[in-house]
Amino acid sequence: MASDRTFPYGAFNYLVNLNSPGVDPQTVLGGFSDVSGIGTEMTIAEYRTGVDKLNHVRKVPGMHKVSDVTLKRGIVNSTDLWTWIAQVRKSGPAAKREVVITLRDEAGTTVQSWKLRGVVPMKYTGPTLAAKGGGDVAMEELVLSAEELVFVGSNNQEIF
Repeated sequence: MASDRTFPYGAFNYLVNLNSPGVDPQTVLGGFSDVSGIGTEMTIAEYRTGVDKLNHVRKVPGMHKVSDVTLKRGIVNSTDLWTWIAQVRKSGPAAKREVVITLRDEAGTTVQSWKLRGVVPMKYTGPTLAAKGGGDVAMEELVLSAEELVFVGSNNQEIF
């Protein structure tokens, strides 16, 4: 049972679903070697009334924002990232997607997921090409901007 586990999960067994239109979610379009930046941040407003007896501020939670998520992968013979970038250039907000990042255990069972909603690519970086590094892999990087981050537990319950 997953709830009885007392040691952390490895950071190497995960899936990234870009929810490409017309593509089966089970189709692998090239695995990402790195996923970084999953996070959310709350802004805190400091407030003090004039009648507070103690000389300190109260801290009130305000707006929240989702961090930019960076995906890195070796270049494969696929146009999926460029197709999405082109859709955003032409359609703007209509090209937003839901991206799901899923952490799995050693048996391949889903442990937890992070759903990024209202996602568009905001930056693409192509590979550094150099003739001297014969065994290096040509890597590309995609930075995603998301409006919302939702945590999904192993029981498929979403926590906003």
